[in-house]
Amino acid sequence: MLAGSYAAAGPASAAEPRTIVVVGDSLSAEYGLERGEGWVSLLQKRMDQQKIAAKVVNASISGDTTSGGLSRLPALLAQYKPSVVIIELGGNDALRGLPLDMTRDNLLHMTEEAQKAGARVLLVGVQVPPNYGADYANRFASLFAQVAKERKAAVVPSIMAGFGDAPDAAQRWFQADRIHPIAKAHPMMLDNVWPELKKLLK
Repeated sequence: MLAGSYAAAGPASAAEPRTIVVVGDSLSAEYGLERGEGWVSLLQKRMDQQKIAAKVVNASISGDTTSGGLSRLPALLAQYKPSVVIIELGGNDALRGLPLDMTRDNLLHMTEEAQKAGARVLLVGVQVPPNYGADYANRFASLFAQVAKERKAAVVPSIMAGFGDAPDAAQRWFQADRIHPIAKAHPMMLDNVWPELKKLLK
C-alpha cells in the first residue's frame, strides 16, 4: 500500500511523529459520551502508553455521510499530511436510505484520494440496525471489503464486532437510541480496530 512513498521519505523523517486522521461520524465523534471516552480518544492514550510516536486527529462529525467525508477529505489531507487515514463512515448513508452504489463509490474515491496523498487507509465497517433485514445488512457490510480489496487497503469488517450482534445488544451496549454504543463498548471498538491499524504503523 504505497510502500514506496514511505521509503522515499528517507531516514531524516523516521523520527517524526506520524499523523493518523480519523474521518468518521457520531460513532467516532463521542456522541452521547463524556469527552475522552470514545474509541478515538482511547486510541491516542493507547499509543502514548505503548510509546508509539503518532498523533491522532479526530475529524469525525456526527451525522456525516460518505458524501460529506469525501467533500471534506482534500482539506484534511492538505492540512495534516497523514500517514494513515481511518475511514469510519457509511452508517448515516444507510439510515437515510441512500443507494448502496453511491456509498461504495464514495468510499472508493476517499480511499483512492488518501492513497494518492501518500497515506495508508483503514476502512472501518459499521453495522446497520437489525430492522433493515439480513439481505440489506449483508450487502451493506460487504461494501467495505469490496473497496478494501479493490484499492488494496486494510479493513475492519465491523467496529461493533463482539457486542453489536449479541442477542441483548440493544439493552446492554447501546444508548437509548439503539444506534450509538455506550462508553463501556468503546474499548471493544478500539480493540476491533487496533490489530489492523498496528500493522499499518509498522
